[in-house]
Amino acid sequence: MHFTGTVYRNPYWPTFPLLQITQECHKLDEAGVAYWMTFLNGVAGKEHSRDHAVHSAEIFSQCHPMLVGTGGLTLFPGTPLLEEAQCGKFTPLSEKEMLEELKLFVENLTCDCTFITHHTVSGQNLTGPNFLQRKEKIIAALEHEIRHGDMDRMAAMRRNKRSL
Repeated sequence: MHFTGTVYRNPYWPTFPLLQITQECHKLDEAGVAYWMTFLNGVAGKEHSRDHAVHSAEIFSQCHPMLVGTGGLTLFPGTPLLEEAQCGKFTPLSEKEMLEELKLFVENLTCDCTFITHHTVSGQNLTGPNFLQRKEKIIAALEHEIRHGDMDRMAAMRRNKRSL
């Protein structure tokens, strides 16, 4: 993924002009339409993970979503991205790297919203309203999981997924 002041590029998706994304979201705000935004953790691969987290958070923070959701990338059999991973064109994140990327996203997210994540961290569900009030607690939980979490168990859960 590449980021300039005006364009957000991910090697797996078309180019999205930042101005267009934020303008369309502002139109929704002005019309009183509530909307969600979703961060797909891991989709940019190891090579672009940091940029993906930071710049996604920057884009989301320029908008006013009522809800920000996160989910982690799972590579399913028969998909082009799994084939790219198998031949070395895409490097997926480890479970620890997925948590580090999510933490970086959370650290850089500045819009107040309901925050939903499919990650369960040390038995805690990080989902809830008032993101900015809970932000430091979410970061602390992610830091704890990065240092002490059972990455083998998390990897096994991801490997055993059969669908979303």
